[in-house]
Amino acid sequence: MTTLHNPVLLSEVIATLNPQRGESYLDLTAGYAGHASSILAATQNHKGATLVDRDEYAVEFLRAKYQGDEAPEILHRDFYGATLLQIECGKTYDMILADFGVSSPQLDNAERGFSFSKDGPLDMRMDRSQKLSAETIVNRWGMSDLVEIFEKYGEMSSGFARKVAREIVLHRPFHGTLELAERIKGNARHSKVHPATKAFQAIRIVVNDELGEIERTLPLLPKLLNPGGRVAIITFHSLEDRLVKDYFKEASSLGEESELEIVNKTPIVAGSEELVINPRARSAKLRVATKKVHLSDFSRSLAK
Repeated sequence: MTTLHNPVLLSEVIATLNPQRGESYLDLTAGYAGHASSILAATQNHKGATLVDRDEYAVEFLRAKYQGDEAPEILHRDFYGATLLQIECGKTYDMILADFGVSSPQLDNAERGFSFSKDGPLDMRMDRSQKLSAETIVNRWGMSDLVEIFEKYGEMSSGFARKVAREIVLHRPFHGTLELAERIKGNARHSKVHPATKAFQAIRIVVNDELGEIERTLPLLPKLLNPGGRVAIITFHSLEDRLVKDYFKEASSLGEESELEIVNKTPIVAGSEELVINPRARSAKLRVATKKVHLSDFSRSLAK
């Protein structure tokens, strides 16, 4: 089956998660199995794995790739909903992986509306069954709301956020991604980074409630880890990374009551060789933690 997506930091993920034969694995953002393929090749435990994605195209790919009685469980859900479901079912895992980036197929398919370099509809929905899309935000939201999301999620200066929001309000309706990107570009100073980058990031985050999903999911992850289990999280911008960094710090700073131990104090980033092959990895950051083993865990294991 053709590879659709080059997974970022693959060797680093494998090195830090250190998958062993027979171990169980939860991938909360399985996408096109970029990381999952290598991890499952190491564990040889497909039945002990659960692969999750909110994108129906990714789920179709996963179901075609993994079939039969020994296939992993494949869930078409957002990762917060999947986390709740796994807890309700009483499941625990030796490894958990979450890659919060937009996949290459999503970016490269103009019809998904994620990219400003190809013309497509103002969509940006990872789950296309939901109602809120980029078109609603761009063409219907008030100027003050646009300014707020550009400042908060696009990390724009107040002046530039107001300028972009004003241009959108004055020239809407917009019908495609290129039209919107060119309007933003025409009112920005020269920069190495396309001026629409931050605006598209902000809109995409709001459409998919990306930061809200992360905030709700992080505190639940220890419940899904076996003692000594590992969790690896890949982020792609500072807002995501800050949430993960702060949660890991909080969950590991309670002394004997701590649920996690941090593996890497500073995030792991892509090396020069990977950046040549996959430039999209340049903003990726990997943070890893393990679930602490407490005396009560030994007591429970002895009682079994």
